[in-house]
Amino acid sequence: METLKELLSPARTQRGVKGTSKKAIFEEVAALVAADHPELDVGDLIGKLLAREKLGSTGLGGGVAIPHCRLANCAEPLGALVTLGEPADFDAPDDTPVDLLVVLVVPEEAHQDHLDILASIARLFSQAPLRAALRACESNRALYDTVVGWDG
Repeated sequence: METLKELLSPARTQRGVKGTSKKAIFEEVAALVAADHPELDVGDLIGKLLAREKLGSTGLGGGVAIPHCRLANCAEPLGALVTLGEPADFDAPDDTPVDLLVVLVVPEEAHQDHLDILASIARLFSQAPLRAALRACESNRALYDTVVGWDG
């Protein structure tokens, strides 16, 4: 199982992402991921995230969503952590608008890894103290350091 330190990087951790629709948010996040991994196609990543979201909400509750997909040309699991400038509706089970997103991208063939990593992220982000600590971060680096320090 990958840890968040292995999945994330400071370059893929950003506060205050703009966008009020899922599509606009995914466009911003895909650009962030592709800037760090230029082998990934931004349009394909946006399309896969939107297609997965149509299958069912990735909203976890507590203001957290975990958009995720499998993607060609993705050599290893990777993630991005972002906070939103304005909370957005992700049809979460508790109807709470989302302001924390952990985006997970895995290789197309990584079915079990995909599920295992998702479960681990969901358990971690179900912790209210972590969510509060992340929301209190005032820089991208603090956001990254807080989550990887928590994940240990």
